[in-house]
Amino acid sequence: MVQNNSSPPKEAYKLYSIIIELGAARSGNPPATLGRAIHAQVLHWIQLGDPQLAETIHTSQNPPISLSGLQGNRRKEKNYAGDRFYFRICFLQGHLIQPLLKGIEAWGEEKLILGQFPFVIRQCYFLSGTHSLARSTDYENLVNHSPVSQTISLSFLSPTSFKQQKHIQLLLTPDLVFNSLLRKWNSFAPEELHFPLIEWDGFVSAFDLRSYALKMEGGAEVGSQGWVKYCFSDSEQARIASILAQFAFYSGVGRKTTMGMGQVQLLLRNN
Repeated sequence: MVQNNSSPPKEAYKLYSIIIELGAARSGNPPATLGRAIHAQVLHWIQLGDPQLAETIHTSQNPPISLSGLQGNRRKEKNYAGDRFYFRICFLQGHLIQPLLKGIEAWGEEKLILGQFPFVIRQCYFLSGTHSLARSTDYENLVNHSPVSQTISLSFLSPTSFKQQKHIQLLLTPDLVFNSLLRKWNSFAPEELHFPLIEWDGFVSAFDLRSYALKMEGGAEVGSQGWVKYCFSDSEQARIASILAQFAFYSGVGRKTTMGMGQVQLLLRNN
């Protein structure tokens, strides 16, 4: 089930993007939103590999993990048995990958029930190059090798929002986006690579956004989805923002990134 038997790197400050490929076990319509179900399943796999670690992640206010929702080709009428889907697991600490893979191996050939819809696990991609979204890096590499640009375009692939005092903010401003990334970076990067607090002087030069509601237990979570181009005139802020934009692929941005919200990719071409 796991792609090969080689042990992945164990560096303390490794980042991983792992793809779990699924097949529909029967015909029908998988639920539109499976963020909570995927979150629960991933924690269960980690629990099978390391129960204490799973509990630590579950109770953390700032967990070192982000998760996508279910991705794949949803047919208009209904999906058929064998149709392929996937979801993405990102770790901000490298030691988490071994308990996950151990838990998936322990799970074996058992069907995966997400939102009362059955799937089978087809493959687990964790090595770079085995899937377009399966990647790994580390914090030092991001600092030393991220291309620096004063214009940064981010694609927000799932609803993204922020908590401001008692309100939910949908505007993806430079300070909200890059302060969210900076705080998460400083939580998990080695201390010598931490960034200072920044009053961002960046601005939005172009965007194409819509608000979307992500259905969850207890109600819907609303966020913005689309792309935004950010510009930074200060060269040092541009450098840090460029690093954080690369980091965003793993960390996600904003609220509920363990439930499928805040999925982000850097656009290589400016819109």
